[in-house]
Amino acid sequence: MDAEATGTKPEAIAARIRAAILEHRLPPGAKLTEAQLCEVFGVKRGPIRQALALLATDHLVDLEPNRGAFVASPSLQEVHEVFEMRRIIELAVVGRICSAQHGNRRLKSISETIRRERKAFESRDFPTWIRLSGEFHTALATLTGNTVLCDCLNGLVARSTLISALYESPGRSPCSFDDHAEIIEALEAGDEKTAADLMMRHLQGVELRMLDRPAGASVDLQDVFGVREAGVLVR
Repeated sequence: MDAEATGTKPEAIAARIRAAILEHRLPPGAKLTEAQLCEVFGVKRGPIRQALALLATDHLVDLEPNRGAFVASPSLQEVHEVFEMRRIIELAVVGRICSAQHGNRRLKSISETIRRERKAFESRDFPTWIRLSGEFHTALATLTGNTVLCDCLNGLVARSTLISALYESPGRSPCSFDDHAEIIEALEAGDEKTAADLMMRHLQGVELRMLDRPAGASVDLQDVFGVREAGVLVR
């Protein structure tokens, strides 16, 4: 079985670590010990280091000389800068969607994301809820057809999710699915001004709900990426 099939390629390892960060299973400041990651993923140090380098490029991991790798801990200044850029980009997304007069069928696919988001919250599946709250924004961006814009927003949403793990209360997402539903309703009606106002208010609210309460940094990487049964790790 090749490395890709077993999920041991650097890209596959990076994807799993990224998912753990974005689902708040790995908190900001958590140390990503190479030896533990090698044991968890069943690989040598080379693929682990490549995976961490990929995540550092996305600003999700900090690589510190002589100390190792850590889940990034954005400063309050970075919070403001990230949300400033999100407001610029996402208001442009709203404008592009309305001017292109996208059909309700494509918008309804995003309405389905909101339905799943609400269902995850009601069932207390918080990791899925957090992930879907970000996917709402990136899914809207895909409707513009602008891949550069999408890549930029994907990175900003990922950093926002990391920020929420640092500054928000545990098990919460500052992103409201009720807000999302109102934005979609305005877009379906072709009401650009209302949709833009709702998006601006939504993003400002998300930023303001960030609280200055850094998360703990002590985690067991085996527990994050596997399940223990009778003392045995199952992956």
